[in-house]
Amino acid sequence: MKTRQNFVLLLTVVAAVFSVAKACSNGQCKLLDECSMDADCEAGLYCGCCPQGFSGSRCIRSAITDQFKLLNNSLPFNKYAFLTTHNAFAIEGEPSHTGIPRVTFNNQEDTVTQQLNNGVRALMLDTYDFKDDVWLCHSFNGQCHDFTAFEPAIDTLKEVEAFLSANPSEIVTLILEDYVEAPNGLTNVFNASGLKNYWFPVTSMPKNGQDWPLVSDMVANNQRLLVFTSKSEKEQSEGIAYQWNYMVENQYGDDGMKEGSCSNRGESSPLDDKTKSLVLVNYFASIPFKLESCENNSGNLINMLYTCHGAAANRWANFVAVDFYKARPFFPCLITTEKSDLIGVKGEDRFKLWTISMGSSCVDVTMYMHVCQDHLQGLASHRRHNTNSCNEA
Repeated sequence: MKTRQNFVLLLTVVAAVFSVAKACSNGQCKLLDECSMDADCEAGLYCGCCPQGFSGSRCIRSAITDQFKLLNNSLPFNKYAFLTTHNAFAIEGEPSHTGIPRVTFNNQEDTVTQQLNNGVRALMLDTYDFKDDVWLCHSFNGQCHDFTAFEPAIDTLKEVEAFLSANPSEIVTLILEDYVEAPNGLTNVFNASGLKNYWFPVTSMPKNGQDWPLVSDMVANNQRLLVFTSKSEKEQSEGIAYQWNYMVENQYGDDGMKEGSCSNRGESSPLDDKTKSLVLVNYFASIPFKLESCENNSGNLINMLYTCHGAAANRWANFVAVDFYKARPFFPCLITTEKSDLIGVKGEDRFKLWTISMGSSCVDVTMYMHVCQDHLQGLASHRRHNTNSCNEA
């Protein structure tokens, strides 16, 4: 009799667990509910997995917090920070546009339009001469090939133009790893895409460490596209800003992920060069893997931002470049800005409203950084005891 009772109890427990696991679907699953596909989650969420943050697949935020809704746009551009996608064009599942199967790495998982709609505000793009046009390629030795080409640059630039047109208060930054040698090649494609209508002129960019114009003024003047190139001569010939005249940048790839170290990449001046008003922090591996990005885009990234803050003369990053930006654990963690009374309480380091947020919910702007540290410590403890892998959808 006892055995039968135990068996019935076991069946009841299993049924209850199954019922809970399947309690939501078809757009009804809420934040951190278990899920099997994106369609299970309510609006604003998607079904993602991150073994370093939680077991199985759960509904997590697809978009970051809009910093301008938490802190208005009346500060200089260099007082904000922006989620940046490394190789934003190198998208999983992107069909070949050359007829040749692509053999190269992917760094993101959704379209540029989706990235922008989810709060990404800076795109890293690799531009090449290819097929008598400008293409986006993830290639090597400065040459694009059929098997490393993603798409003509005009296609991506038109996505950016459509976003700026539909969102008249938003600013987008393009950071170009530029291999285009054709005279006026970039100028031609920017003209054809319509993006010149939003161009922020290089003549208005501060070169001696001054503050940038107010975001509100940039919006009012419709100068809402910033473009930087890795080719210094194009600042003079095409009016495209040479990146390292205006920003400092840390090392990229594995060398930029060494704990406790934040050194400048070769082309950049030292990170503590305050004649450059903008700071770019890269945090992505040399070879991209989505599940590794989930761990990288969490406590490790926060720690590196602290390290780079010190290396950059106590300046927080304006651009934070990551792979697979949606791969992240669920905890919300923002970065502090300079001490200020802008949000009502003087003398405390506040959470910076970038929300590069790697997070699943908005954190109140008055929360102190030690709260974030508590989240990180909790996550680290959770990792040590969690060996579950992602559910297969």
